[in-house]
Amino acid sequence: MNTALPPLSSWARNVAPSPTLAVDAKAKALQAAGGDVCGFGAGEPDFDTPDFIKEACIAALKAGQTKYAPTPGIPELRAAIAARYLADYGLKYAPTQVVVSPGGKFSCYLAIMATCSPGDEVVIPAPYWVSYPEMVKLAGATPVIVRTDDTVGFKLTPAGLEAAVTPKTRLLILNSPSNPTGVVYSRAEIAGLADVATRHNFYILSDEIYEYLTYDGVKHHCMAALSPEVEARTIVVSGFSKPYSMTGWRLGTLVAPAAIAKACAEIQSQTTSNATTFGQFGALAALREKAQAMEALARMLAAFDRRRKFLHAGLTKIPGVSCLLAQGAFYLFPNISSFGLSSDEFCARLLDEEKVSAVPGSGFGADGYLRLSYATSDEVIAKGVTRLARFCGSLARR
Repeated sequence: MNTALPPLSSWARNVAPSPTLAVDAKAKALQAAGGDVCGFGAGEPDFDTPDFIKEACIAALKAGQTKYAPTPGIPELRAAIAARYLADYGLKYAPTQVVVSPGGKFSCYLAIMATCSPGDEVVIPAPYWVSYPEMVKLAGATPVIVRTDDTVGFKLTPAGLEAAVTPKTRLLILNSPSNPTGVVYSRAEIAGLADVATRHNFYILSDEIYEYLTYDGVKHHCMAALSPEVEARTIVVSGFSKPYSMTGWRLGTLVAPAAIAKACAEIQSQTTSNATTFGQFGALAALREKAQAMEALARMLAAFDRRRKFLHAGLTKIPGVSCLLAQGAFYLFPNISSFGLSSDEFCARLLDEEKVSAVPGSGFGADGYLRLSYATSDEVIAKGVTRLARFCGSLARR
């Protein structure tokens, strides 16, 4: 009798684990064992969720808001999200076009699952957020990677997009402000990409989770606000994790044309049912108490801006390292290719030899770079840069 178990599914065999979570887990394990680790891996603010948001959640718990909620979100929150897009960008979404999900990551997954089928192609500019290609593969579609680098500001051009389009192209995924590079596309730049999508008739997934985190007067532009024609083919993903420091709450948002929003809600109904009910009341407070929320955001953004400049100044003093100054999010993406190591080997040795954790660029489709998050303390940044400089100096001498 054959006692061997059947193999896992092709989806399970082909999906890769998240390198950002793996790096964070290893760094935390070293810290738990007593190691003095300078962690630059985590993609979350190091600030606490504002108290007024937590209090709203606690009040909801005490009021018995612990049961199933409507799959796409509680009506009050969906209405508040629609009102937010009208106030911020002049977009007139109905609440029925809003889906609240268990995290921005799941919002992206819903958008891909609702628009892509096996055999379809999805254009993804690299460097990309690590989960995009894996989500596309889970939908049975094929990721088509368009490489960019620091010489072109890590930005996809209309010509680059046009060259990647085929009759199978179904979706473009664009992330601005960007994880991992921190670049922000201008209105003219996203308009050029939207023109290609309109002419070739494919959808756009615009991941705008870092929309409120920009610096130096740089303005974020919402893809769907370009024109009614672009809005009709654009799914905008955002959420509460980054601007309100609510990563553990797992509350993402998605606004889309009615048919896509309905499809996303139906997929969610068969997977997660709904985002956590009482957590949605905390999110509702974040939108209703806008003055308090923006005050907390301003404090966080001021700290991120100071750290951004501090980390960048330290990196650019290290011989062999070059780095663009981010315009958004809370990451820098330095080029370490001059040292002749793959980004995986560089990061592994950096953690082993100097107890500095960084995420290798290979996970973002950009070997020769590494991602450093400055959502950490000034002390960690100062100590980490000193250790990184020492490590790079040792490599240069070998």
